[in-house]
Amino acid sequence: MTVQLNHTIVAAHDKKASARFLADILGLEVSPQYGPFVPVEIPNGVTLDYLDSPGAITPQHYAFLVSEDDFDTIFGRIREAGLTYWADPYHRRPGEINHNDGGRGAYFEDPNGHNLEILTRPYGSGG
Repeated sequence: MTVQLNHTIVAAHDKKASARFLADILGLEVSPQYGPFVPVEIPNGVTLDYLDSPGAITPQHYAFLVSEDDFDTIFGRIREAGLTYWADPYHRRPGEINHNDGGRGAYFEDPNGHNLEILTRPYGSGG
C-alpha cells in the first residue's frame, strides 16, 4: 500500500501574508489562490493550504527536513528577519540550535503562532 500526505490546511489570520511568510523563509513560491486557499507547495509535493480563520488559532507544528546547505540559507533568513528561534519545541533554549541525531535543527514561529521547525536529520536517524 502506498500512502502519501498530499496537503493540509493551515489556519491563518491573513492567509496571503502567512503563505508569503513561509515561502519567503523557506525560499519557495506561493501558488495562485485555489478556492478559499492560498497554497505553498513543498518540493516533495505536499501543499500547505492557508485558510483565513476567524478568532483564536490553535498553534500547530510543521517540521521541514532540509539539507545542510539549505539549513544555512534558511537559518540565515530567520536571523535576517530578526525572528526569535529556539533549539527545542518548548522554547526553553532561545537563540540556540540543536544537534539532534548528528544534524541541526531550529524552531521558530509564524505570524499565527504555529511552531515551525527546520531540521537536517530525521528524528531517530542516529548520528
